[in-house]
Amino acid sequence: QVQLVESGGGLVQAGGSLRLSCAASGRTFASYAMGWFRQAPGKEREFVAAIRWSGNSTEYADSEKGRFTISRDNAKSTVYLQMNSLKPEDTAVYYCASSRYSARYNLLQANRYDSWGQGTQVTVSS
Repeated sequence: QVQLVESGGGLVQAGGSLRLSCAASGRTFASYAMGWFRQAPGKEREFVAAIRWSGNSTEYADSEKGRFTISRDNAKSTVYLQMNSLKPEDTAVYYCASSRYSARYNLLQANRYDSWGQGTQVTVSS
């Protein structure tokens, strides 16, 4: 397993941008797919984006396509989520997680991830 720490959340106006980071510890970071999920108050945790170990293959939730970009730097053991054109409905706690799976079907499911960060709050004001 890897240990994950998110950062970069905050308060932003609608239409603004934020870049989340997730730093991983452990020597096996490059062998994991990484995902971002979010959870708003009173709602279930939902998939946002995922990136496979090589960094060349990504998956996105339909609502985030074109606005969010996931990337990773295996040399720095860090995964990023660039969020543009933010909307109030993007307000949530954002979590990064690691997975041993690579198929899209698995990467969309939270129970396919075995390590999670503590989360970082993103608040988008209207």
